[in-house]
Amino acid sequence: MSLIVQKFGGSSVADAESIMRVARRIVATREDGHDVVVAVSAMGDTTDELVDLAHQITQTPDPRELDMLLTTGERISMALLAMAIKSLGHEARSYTGSQAGMMTTAEHGSARIVNVTPDRIREALDDGAIAIVAGFQGFNRDSKDITTLGRGGSDTTAVALAAALGADVCEIYTDVDGVFTADPRVVPRAHPIEVVTFEEMLELAAAGAKVLHIRAVEYARRHGVAIHVRSSFADTKGTHIVAERGNNMEEPIITGVAGDVSEAKITVVGVPDIPGKAAEIFTIVAGTGANIDMIVQNVSAQETGLTDISFTLPKTDGEKVLHALRDAQGEVGFHDIVYDDDIGKLSVVGGGMRTNAGVSAQLFTALFTAGINIEMISTSEIRISVVTRGEDLARAMQTVHTAFGLDGDVDAVIYAGTGR
Repeated sequence: MSLIVQKFGGSSVADAESIMRVARRIVATREDGHDVVVAVSAMGDTTDELVDLAHQITQTPDPRELDMLLTTGERISMALLAMAIKSLGHEARSYTGSQAGMMTTAEHGSARIVNVTPDRIREALDDGAIAIVAGFQGFNRDSKDITTLGRGGSDTTAVALAAALGADVCEIYTDVDGVFTADPRVVPRAHPIEVVTFEEMLELAAAGAKVLHIRAVEYARRHGVAIHVRSSFADTKGTHIVAERGNNMEEPIITGVAGDVSEAKITVVGVPDIPGKAAEIFTIVAGTGANIDMIVQNVSAQETGLTDISFTLPKTDGEKVLHALRDAQGEVGFHDIVYDDDIGKLSVVGGGMRTNAGVSAQLFTALFTAGINIEMISTSEIRISVVTRGEDLARAMQTVHTAFGLDGDVDAVIYAGTGR
């Protein structure tokens, strides 16, 4: 008997009717002869609503108590889903992250999984039951506290369970038909992709594609977990995330286009162009715990010997980095700091970029023709990212998607609202 781990996001279990639809799909998998473990997110927008509620109480919720609050969302959905499965005549047992053996680091709001000991899940499977696990949450042995994995953490929960249990596949159910060539809410003619490599999916996720969480993809690649992204609303083929394409499948030049408006840009103006100054600046930034994405340093002006250094980072980290840099301004010796949170990042990703020339020229020509200015550029072996104005990002994505011949024949079908 094969073992399948299934994950259902918030839009898939948004209300009672949706929960019953998901329960019927899970039962159908069980009746096909498979053992089934399910990781489930909170219903609909429950997590956002709980965050808003906490901020009505205080602008700075205590991280421990916020984690305790947010984990209630998944507890509601897991219990209701177990009830729904039982109403269909099958045994189901629900478990919190800690009951399922999800051991994490101690960081509240962004804990990382360090070990999975799914003894109770194995017991449930041995008894013929379907195991329902609350996603997004775990437990730290040292602090004895409940933790959360950060937004999108239910994907990581599912992949970690699949790895620990030796599952045949981890099915990620979403409100779209798989991984698309672009976000279909922004690019209507985007279409689902049959196969994506882990490498390409990591780049797409890092660039803003929301269908899979980057930490889940990293975990799956590291532990050899096969991922199948599917729609919970329709019986479509979905997308297989694989280590590499088969010998008979040529890598596309461009697999997909991603957009991200969650980042801001900081420019440190008038930095002395001498060895060690960049190291000083980024040591200060590292001390805040912020993750840096793109970095550009201008050529210094001959007459002044000064340069500007720009970098992008999550908007949520912007204020603390600004404060840290301003506190060190006298010591580092730069002139000023400029903060810009109205930017958009556009990325094109494709394994075929390694062996095909002219991708950069095609990208820049398409943006020039559309009158879209490029402010920063960053590349990897299979990705090119550019920063534009935030208000231009949607148009830029549509333009580039068309320029690379990725448009489908019909508009994409979107079943719900978030893409998770």
